[in-house]
Amino acid sequence: MSKILVPIDSSQQSTDALEYALEEFQSDDITLIHVIDPIEAGYTAQATVPGYSEEWYEQAQEDAETLFEQAQETADEYGVSLDTVTEVGRPSRTVVDYAEENGFDHIVMGSHGRSGVSRILLGSVAESVVRRSPIPVTIVR
Repeated sequence: MSKILVPIDSSQQSTDALEYALEEFQSDDITLIHVIDPIEAGYTAQATVPGYSEEWYEQAQEDAETLFEQAQETADEYGVSLDTVTEVGRPSRTVVDYAEENGFDHIVMGSHGRSGVSRILLGSVAESVVRRSPIPVTIVR
């Protein structure tokens, strides 16, 4: 039995990657990881308001739980129970480090989660994971 890590966010590509993992690795252990990127808190005008970062982080955690609940509903259709983890950090580095530190055999992820200017400014998380990962990575488009 292999350990499969699936990074998720709110993008359609992330949902497609989860569905691919559920179809291809149904009998393996599938863990979802959602990475909260603290840099995103600084991209709004509200970031300078006292207490905003704590509120932002709490909201980000709630958003992660909602993503996990939606993902489990999808997995229920395949009869699969998912493990979940939320980490804080730079997404590409955090995904690769978590996979290495926890003995994962494969990463399955969407081709991109960001769009528009933020994708250009921040670069491609998927591309960075592919370059840095010592384990196989499947990119779902």
